[in-house]
Amino acid sequence: MSGPAELRDPLASHWELDPEVTFLNHGSFGACPTAVRHRRRELLDQLEAQPVDFMIRRLPTMYFGVVRRLEDFLGAERGSIVLLPNATSGVATALAAVDVRPGESILTTGQEYFATRNAVCRKAAESGAEVVEVAAPFPVGSEEELMAPILEAVGRRTALVVLDHIFSPSGVVLPLQRLLSEMGPDRPVVIVDGAHGPGQVELKLAGLGADFYTGNCHKWLCSPKSCAVLYTRPDRQERVRPLAQSYTPDDMEADLSRYQLEHFWNGTYDPTPRLTVPDAIDCMAAMVKAGWPGIMSSNRRKVLQGRETLCSRLGIEPPCPEGLVGSMAAVPLPWSDPPHPRRPDWVDPLQAGLRRRGIEVPVTWSRAPKRRLLRISAQLYNGPDEYALLADQCLTLTS
Repeated sequence: MSGPAELRDPLASHWELDPEVTFLNHGSFGACPTAVRHRRRELLDQLEAQPVDFMIRRLPTMYFGVVRRLEDFLGAERGSIVLLPNATSGVATALAAVDVRPGESILTTGQEYFATRNAVCRKAAESGAEVVEVAAPFPVGSEEELMAPILEAVGRRTALVVLDHIFSPSGVVLPLQRLLSEMGPDRPVVIVDGAHGPGQVELKLAGLGADFYTGNCHKWLCSPKSCAVLYTRPDRQERVRPLAQSYTPDDMEADLSRYQLEHFWNGTYDPTPRLTVPDAIDCMAAMVKAGWPGIMSSNRRKVLQGRETLCSRLGIEPPCPEGLVGSMAAVPLPWSDPPHPRRPDWVDPLQAGLRRRGIEVPVTWSRAPKRRLLRISAQLYNGPDEYALLADQCLTLTS
């Protein structure tokens, strides 16, 4: 029997993944290509060789170039994107910029990432608002069925809607532009947690219709960890402030919007993950003849084939149409209650059993509706035989 490394796609040579692990969980934290890691190491060496020269004289120009590159890549207006450590920080920053009053409601679904849900609950508690959680169905048969409970729940008291673009538990891609359009011109403020968006699906943020959109670069763009974007529609930027204030427009003249300048330097941090984002974009694009459209198409094709293998061998119907799948897909499992509260290192027994057999793949949950899910990811380094191995091991562990 072949070892885990032999089951991967030949493009896996661009990464330094553990050869003893079948890695089907790119969605959790991404994986950074070797060339990008080497570039980051070069920048770290330069930083530590002359910290003042790097941080004071060189960083501003490099940083501003990264921001402009991401605005182009994500289809955003000039002056509309800032860089943050992660999407969780982006959600918190956006929430702080929105007024919600007692008696109003914040609408969300049961598919949000736990940190986003916790931030929404905190905002509601501080403002006296109510959290209204609607069940985004899964399994789901169509875009219309997915959107219907959200659209029906938006009412006169809804001041804010917080949505995942790509649901973390199930990998379902919300038809976001259509959903926002059908909410109408008088819709509430919308914050989108697009943690999985950049690099997994094509984005044109300027025409999307969201007031705020935050997404990680370290997942599907494959940058080093701790880099994310927060897009704010230009007419919303006046109220947005960084969670930790440093520069203001009175301190520096730069070719940036006020919004961008205030988020440029908020205390000393390691800037190298952010500075290597263009390297990650270019490195990944060079691996596939068609560049980023080819990457997204390849990953989607792989994950759909992987889902078909799992469904066929486990006797499960595909739980959503192919049009709602990006680079992640999930299949439902029999329900079992996870412990509450959980230890930080607790994982589902099936996930633990698979890991003991050399397979890294998550078992996730959604709250509304209550679902226990096996979620697979597909990145350029994955091969079709890896999903077949997963299906075989699932059968062994659950029989």
